[in-house]
Amino acid sequence: MKTAVHTTTGTKDGEVELPLVFSTPFRRELIHKAFTNLTSHKFQPQGRHPSAGQDVVADSNDPPTGQGVSRVARSTGGGGGRQGQGAEVASTRGGRQAHPPIVDKVIYKKLNKKENKLALCSAIAATASKELVGQRGHKIEGIESFPIIVSDEIESISKTNEMTKILDALKLTQDVERLESRKPRSGQSRLRGRSKKVGKSVLFVTKDDSNIKKAIGALPGVEAKSVKDLSVLDLAPGSDPIRLTVYSKSAIEEIGKIKSTHLEVMVKTQ
Repeated sequence: MKTAVHTTTGTKDGEVELPLVFSTPFRRELIHKAFTNLTSHKFQPQGRHPSAGQDVVADSNDPPTGQGVSRVARSTGGGGGRQGQGAEVASTRGGRQAHPPIVDKVIYKKLNKKENKLALCSAIAATASKELVGQRGHKIEGIESFPIIVSDEIESISKTNEMTKILDALKLTQDVERLESRKPRSGQSRLRGRSKKVGKSVLFVTKDDSNIKKAIGALPGVEAKSVKDLSVLDLAPGSDPIRLTVYSKSAIEEIGKIKSTHLEVMVKTQ
């Protein structure tokens, strides 16, 4: 299958044969599983101090019955303060938690290497589907060919004003501007410094992303990844396929070098 290659000015510059990876069947459930498991690798274990809420002198009546009051442990001592108030147990003020999180909980979800590779190939292949990209909410009016492939000149761009012109030429500015309509959040999220939530827009996949990262730093939602660092987390944020992706010509060649068991089977059956 061939697709058009565009220059940084938006004009067509020949065609390129897509690698076998782009023939991988779309597996939504596998992409979701890979995203969930890979996301768990960023989690930080948390727990509670073993004696949290129990560093207080509090005892229940002895014997606990026949006193005309509940059996809840109460603070001892005198002189006012919290004397006689319920303490230490889970149902009281300042007491321990009933079922606190523990650091021993297994939160790192493992993923088979072949499953991860198949999910990645499936996500890459899905970027060639205009329907799937549109279903995610990206603005793609006027864009004809998918996947979007640009000449290697884009990998040398390091200025934001030059990148803005390229986005205009490729008709991608409409998707970047889509994020500007997001309203600030209120309530508890705002009090905790999370009033603004930036979405995901265009993803540039290149062979070398050292220069292009400098050019997109000020553009909301725009990101760049090299092929060797590409993951399902980049292609399907929130496990929702599939992100609007732009490949450089060299990146397509690097993707063609991906080796996977299912690709070998596809070659034998052809």
